Amino acid sequence: MLNNKLYFCTRLMFGALAMGNLVASAPAYAQTAQVQLPNVVILATGGTIAGSGADSTTTIGYTSATIGVERLIAAVPELKKVANVKGEQVFQIASESMTNDHWLKLAKRVNTLLAQPNVDGIVITHGTDTIEETAYFLDLTVKSSKPVVVVGAMRPSTAISADGPVNLYNAVLLAGSKEAVGKGVLVTLNDQINAAREVTKTNTSTTDTFKSPELGMLGYMQGNKAYFYRQSTRKHTADTEFDISALDTLPQVDIVYGYANMNRLALDAFIAGGAKGIIQAGVGDGSVAAQMKTPLLEARKKGVQIVRSSRVGQGIVARNGEANDDEMDTVVSDTLNPQKARILLMLALTKTNNAKDIQRMFYSY
Repeated sequence: MLNNKLYFCTRLMFGALAMGNLVASAPAYAQTAQVQLPNVVILATGGTIAGSGADSTTTIGYTSATIGVERLIAAVPELKKVANVKGEQVFQIASESMTNDHWLKLAKRVNTLLAQPNVDGIVITHGTDTIEETAYFLDLTVKSSKPVVVVGAMRPSTAISADGPVNLYNAVLLAGSKEAVGKGVLVTLNDQINAAREVTKTNTSTTDTFKSPELGMLGYMQGNKAYFYRQSTRKHTADTEFDISALDTLPQVDIVYGYANMNRLALDAFIAGGAKGIIQAGVGDGSVAAQMKTPLLEARKKGVQIVRSSRVGQGIVARNGEANDDEMDTVVSDTLNPQKARILLMLALTKTNNAKDIQRMFYSY
């Protein structure tokens, strides 16, 4: 009988100790369970990431922008584990059809959302053809240090090994991360993080097409985490001088492509059509062909801004290098490719028509 009493007393004692341990550990458990996920809004614009093909092997000749944002989100249920995600369909187009009006609408919506305290980051799904241009426009016009990540895919959603789902997952992770705060607008595909200013599409069809050839990527997405190894020194987002909140249109800026035996027809046509600025995508170091100097000078006398860029796609376009920019009152694009130089010149022309001030901007952004 004594042994039985000792047994039950011992059980009760250990049971009480165990209950005490559970109670003591309950606050820590509750704290773990209440970890707050970041709030990320996905703004969908269409593109290949929302595209579909005739069958699972169709990776060319598919139809872009057929899948809505809710289906994109539903296709990646793992998103719920890393963020509180909401989706909006801003437009549903292939990105080659992106216009200035689309950019203004998108940038204004991004700024409205990021001004809300319950939004921690934005993901924009986008076609890859002009993803670098939209990203750079946002890099110059978003007025927040919160992360904005632009993402796309090279294979439609119906394809074998479609890259859209993992790209979207990584984009949401990145947009909700503390590491991405203050880094400017980012582009992520293929597990890589690139800066909007520097990234470009380098291949027509492969999944590793997006690169920053000169200055390199910013980092990697690996193991559900963003790893940054460098960041851009150029001003962006909240630190820019551009305000599009009251803008309904942007000044017309067009690109004239340089080539052997080029003539003035395209330049004259753009100016006759209302161009306020011209990007000369010159050969080599933005060289000006002998037969083009007079037409460019005539354009400047009409008040049209001229920016010398290069069709090469890499390297600094040297001021007073292949042309006397001081004499011609022209601007050089620094390392911006022609399509991005066009974006900066459009925004610059909303502030000033002074070539020296515009040159300052090209060295700042």
